[in-house]
Amino acid sequence: MSEPRSVLVFGIGNPARGDDALGVRLIERMRAHCPAVEVLEVFQLQVEHALDLCGVDLVLFCDAAVGLKQSCELREIEPGASRLAFSHAMSPQAVLDVFERIHGYTPPPAFLLAMRADSMGLGETLSSVGEQSLESAWTVARRLCAEPSVAVWRRYAAAGLNSP
Repeated sequence: MSEPRSVLVFGIGNPARGDDALGVRLIERMRAHCPAVEVLEVFQLQVEHALDLCGVDLVLFCDAAVGLKQSCELREIEPGASRLAFSHAMSPQAVLDVFERIHGYTPPPAFLLAMRADSMGLGETLSSVGEQSLESAWTVARRLCAEPSVAVWRRYAAAGLNSP
C-alpha cells in the first residue's frame, strides 16, 4: 500500500463531562500542531460518520476508555463489535462496519488511541488520571502525526507504543 495522502482524526467526547473530554482535548492540540491531518470533533460517533471515511487513507479515533491498565493504548481496529467499554454508544469498529456495509469494500486502515478515563460526571474537569492520559496520548499522537504511514502505525501498535 502506498503512503497515505489523507489522515482523518476523530476526537470523541463531551467537554462538559470530565474525562469524557479526552478525545476532544487531544484533537485540540492536534489541530494546533499537526496541520497535515484533518480533525473532526464529535460528541458521539453516529452512523453518518461512516461517510466521513470516504476518500481518506488513514483514520485515527481518539476516545476515553475505562478499564485500561496504561495511560493510553494504540491499536489497529477492524470493522465489527467493540470489546472495550467506551464512553459512547457507537464504537469506532461499528463505524467501520457501517462503511463496509454501505460501500461494499474494506474501509481505510484505522487505529484507536484510547485514553484511560476515571471520572465522567457532568460539570467535572479532567481528573488527575485523565490529565496523565492526555499527556501520554499527546506524546503518541505527535509521533503518529510525524509519520502518517500505515506501516509505521502498525509497527507502533504492535510494539506497544502507548504510554511513554
